[in-house]
Amino acid sequence: MGKIFQNKNVTSIAFAHYMHDVYSAFFAPVLSELIVTLGISNFQAGVLSFVQRIPSIFNPFIGMFIDRLEIRYFVIFTPAITCITMSLLGASPSYIIAVILLLVTGISAAFFHVPAPVLIKNFSGDRIGRGMSFYMVGGELARSTGPVIVATAIAAWGLEGTFRLIPFGVAASLFLWIRFKDIRVTRRKKDKDIGGKYKRTLKKHLPFFILIGGIIFFRAFMKTAIVQFLPTYFRFSGQNLWFGSSSLSVFEIAGAAGTFFAGNLSDRFGRMNTLLIITLATPLMMLLFVYSSGFWVFPVLVLMGFFMLASGPVILAFVMDKATEHQTFMNGIYMFITFVSGSVSALLNGAMGDWFGWVNTYKIDAFIALLAIPFVLYLKFSKKTIESRST
Repeated sequence: MGKIFQNKNVTSIAFAHYMHDVYSAFFAPVLSELIVTLGISNFQAGVLSFVQRIPSIFNPFIGMFIDRLEIRYFVIFTPAITCITMSLLGASPSYIIAVILLLVTGISAAFFHVPAPVLIKNFSGDRIGRGMSFYMVGGELARSTGPVIVATAIAAWGLEGTFRLIPFGVAASLFLWIRFKDIRVTRRKKDKDIGGKYKRTLKKHLPFFILIGGIIFFRAFMKTAIVQFLPTYFRFSGQNLWFGSSSLSVFEIAGAAGTFFAGNLSDRFGRMNTLLIITLATPLMMLLFVYSSGFWVFPVLVLMGFFMLASGPVILAFVMDKATEHQTFMNGIYMFITFVSGSVSALLNGAMGDWFGWVNTYKIDAFIALLAIPFVLYLKFSKKTIESRST
């Protein structure tokens, strides 16, 4: 694609990311309502989140073969698929229908998020960092505005009326079809030993991914508790849907700022030091949030969102720094770890919500997150050893 930064194409992919994830962000507010309308337990609610995430187990395989597919089609059509399933979720007449809709959503999300960064890389020329920032901002804005959009729709049309939001997602896919139908992305040539190369790449970087996986897994309990269950937490605390959805948007907006500044902070203080500070600060913010009330809830949410989501670009930078020709495969493994950790933590958070209540669950999640600290310390003090195995 050359070394020229293709602003229109990059912006279009960022727009696609926004349109896809804004519908995915409907889940938390709608879930708090489905618990009541379907009469399901918190554990069953956690199963719904697990089902939505479980297709992510295929992310490494998507990454393995992505260079041999017409990947633009996935980015074009998945926003429409996700918008249809998530807009119909509120009208689910039964639990099993909700499960099916979320399973389709999860498959659609997997087939969007693996190839989309590859397109960004192709369109960014020699300014890949700038292209990725465009892409990430699209996703963060979606998760900031999605809860408010669906809460407003529910207030106007009722839970079953959110299907009226479908045309916007379909129109977005139509726009993307017109924009990219004639664009060809260079694909990797077939390699008879491609399977062996992927195995060697995985073996080489396995110690690194074990450490990164530990950090992501133990921190996932906090993140899932907020991103998936914050409106539910507030609902059981006596607040309405609008308050819970607005709180989630405040958290995500603060997270967008944390994501934006995390790279600069890691450049100044070092990635290891930045990650350690984030890992230490976030559980404390989580506990402070549990004990906050009234006006102070929102300032604490801002601080918690800033630190909790700031770890994403720092960890992703570690992954992208690995010297390998299989960056898409490496990204697939990273996404596999991220989404599976989120799936398991969502399931366990739902069970704990039933057993201990949401206030105690949030406290437990904060202490679980402390288990990530040894992994960060080991990564910090064994960096030279890991790099010697990875190069």
